[in-house]
Amino acid sequence: MRKKILFITGSINQTSQMHQISEQLGGYDCWFSQLFPDTPFLKGIMKYTRFADRTVLAGHFRAKSENYLQQHGLKIDYAGNKNKYDLVVYCSDMVIANKFRHHKTIWVQEGMIDKRTLLTGVVKELGLPPYFTADTSLNGSTNICDIYCTASEGYKKHFAKNGTDPAKLIVTGIPNYDNQRQYLDNDFPYHNYIMVATTAMRETYRFENRPAFIKSAVKIADGRQLLFKLHPNERFDRAEAEIRKCAPADTLIYHNGNTSHMIANCSELITQYSTVVYTGIVLGKKVHSYFDVEELKRMAPLQNGGISAKNIAQICSSYINFGGRKEDFLKGFTFQPKVAQYPGMQYA
Repeated sequence: MRKKILFITGSINQTSQMHQISEQLGGYDCWFSQLFPDTPFLKGIMKYTRFADRTVLAGHFRAKSENYLQQHGLKIDYAGNKNKYDLVVYCSDMVIANKFRHHKTIWVQEGMIDKRTLLTGVVKELGLPPYFTADTSLNGSTNICDIYCTASEGYKKHFAKNGTDPAKLIVTGIPNYDNQRQYLDNDFPYHNYIMVATTAMRETYRFENRPAFIKSAVKIADGRQLLFKLHPNERFDRAEAEIRKCAPADTLIYHNGNTSHMIANCSELITQYSTVVYTGIVLGKKVHSYFDVEELKRMAPLQNGGISAKNIAQICSSYINFGGRKEDFLKGFTFQPKVAQYPGMQYA
């Protein structure tokens, strides 16, 4: 029988990354589950409140993810109850099921990690579950999983500084952000505009003064053409009404479309808390962010020509077939990343 791997999914970005990794593991029986609660507290939140509907645990996040899996003919095992798994691959280590604590586990970075806040420090100091931060500031920093696949050397240092054993951290790149040059070849009809990529902060219980942000973007544009690409999880009607009220009448607004193509054609990119800022950085755009831009440049995902999924799959395959104790695997494992597909690229 083929060995079984369970991929834990979340947002569409996380889900598509897991799908790409699974495609490189054809010799294994791959299954998928949305991130699920495994404690009385989280189960109570999901059963008696609507709070979880604005997280990847439930609501439209789970619906979109499972719809994606169904469209691609992938096998779903919600909560991992159908099979006994040889490896579990996580997109978040902030909710790790107790029943998988003794399984072989690998964590894969999805994208940007939220800023640490005062609450992050309190949660960490008190030893509370990391999801009490109500953001992703502790994702990748719990040290629970056996192996951590990171986007860059910058993020490797970040996770090590914040609690994860450096020996567990391997720079592999991440599938959806490792080949940004490909987006320069596109048929998006507009060029040389100031692009604004929004974040669904209000939809995830975070404060935002959206009118102030729009006015700031208008000021940066200084009369140049503005284009807003709304976050897919936003309330489009509210967001568009705010833009129409605060921005010039000729401002372009997109609910859908290829965000990376839009960034490739812009002259300047304005973001809030969005991983797409890395697309702008890699493509040499002037960027604005709520994060420190110089720090973002140090954290930018490895550009390896689109081979991160193969790199991560290589680690998955080696680990699943390792017959010794879990804690001994990394002592003898040497990561050999695939060679970059074209000259001048960095690779792990």
